[in-house]
Amino acid sequence: MRIGELARRVGVAPRLLRYYEEQGLLRPHRSPSGYREYAEGDVDVVHHVRTLLAAGLSTATIAELLPCMGADGPRLIASCPELLDDLQRERDRLTAMIDELSGARDGLDAVIATAVPDEVLATSAAPS
Repeated sequence: MRIGELARRVGVAPRLLRYYEEQGLLRPHRSPSGYREYAEGDVDVVHHVRTLLAAGLSTATIAELLPCMGADGPRLIASCPELLDDLQRERDRLTAMIDELSGARDGLDAVIATAVPDEVLATSAAPS
């Protein structure tokens, strides 16, 4: 399939697919006329890349991980034991980011809790 069809099927712009190719995440065949030709399996590859990006991994990390990733339908499977250290490190990084964001949210909640609603201000400012 050509780039436009793949883009429609996976819901991304053709430009993004070219970027994935530049990053080594996709490797389309080139026709004699230079057109990119994608295999049916590239649909799954793009979905897997999107899943890993959503999990916070960089395209460089994904390029390293993809050759050792398998799939069971839409679910990714780590098929190389040596991946586990890298995946655990990424998970730890995400956990640290989540903890930091949770702390920021808690701080914001504390500020919000001290805010006085407009009705209370109007009532206390009204003459008795």
